[in-house]
Amino acid sequence: MKKAIVFVCTGNVCRSPMAEFYLRHFLGTKTKWEVFSSGTGACFGSHASEYAVDVMKEIGIDISSHISRPLNVDLVGEADLIVVMAQHHAEFIRHRFTQYREKVFLLKSFGPDGRGDIDDPMGGSLEQYRCTRDEIMSCMHGLHDFMNKLEFKS
Repeated sequence: MKKAIVFVCTGNVCRSPMAEFYLRHFLGTKTKWEVFSSGTGACFGSHASEYAVDVMKEIGIDISSHISRPLNVDLVGEADLIVVMAQHHAEFIRHRFTQYREKVFLLKSFGPDGRGDIDDPMGGSLEQYRCTRDEIMSCMHGLHDFMNKLEFKS
């Protein structure tokens, strides 16, 4: 049975799409996980930001097909794991979708230093987007280990 993970940021055009597509690439095609992203303040139908597309292309991942979507109760309810980019996203979900609060984790909690937010690069330089991408990537091994534990429990 498939499990689902949802990455959440604000607009769903920078951080969460980069995390979504990177994790899909990291997991490969023979995974039991479906990977999605959404935003707490997203509109439906926007493409990933130009710099997000550019920095992901630098590592061989094409996110140009991404279409943004707002976070909703169906997505939250179906997710086995909700991974947020910043503490305010966790607070938003825990306040708005109280019955799902135990599913919410901060992405950097899986990274080398184990705490903090992944800053929003929107409006920033290409180098800021690279830093954001690299921060996201640095958390994926820890997140993957956690996902494996969840998979093993079911």
